Amino acid sequence: MSKIGLAAAAAFISGSAAMAGPYVNVENNSGFVGSDYAGSVLDAAIGYSIDFGDSTVGAQVGPAFVNPDEGDGSTQISGKVYGDVDLSEKVNLYGELALLTVDDEDNAYNLKAGVTWNF
Repeated sequence: MSKIGLAAAAAFISGSAAMAGPYVNVENNSGFVGSDYAGSVLDAAIGYSIDFGDSTVGAQVGPAFVNPDEGDGSTQISGKVYGDVDLSEKVNLYGELALLTVDDEDNAYNLKAGVTWNF
């Protein structure tokens, strides 16, 4: 996988917004391969989430400023749709589908799913 691909993938290592309603999410993600810095992606997204009591769904989109360690940076589009549902008072199931456009290459996608247990 190229360094730019790794830097793009780093953009997806984040949680979703915790509040219902419109929001702005500015986030920087840096990628490393071992101790070698691969680059960073700065997202500046607008989004909206809806709270349904025991569950939340939302989406966000905006520019992603891709800055690889080597080579020229570029401005791409990033976005995600996400949701979660409380299975009980202590267990939450969540998922996220994210996209990052990439110049002259296939777009980068990331699918995240998990379960959180609270003690």
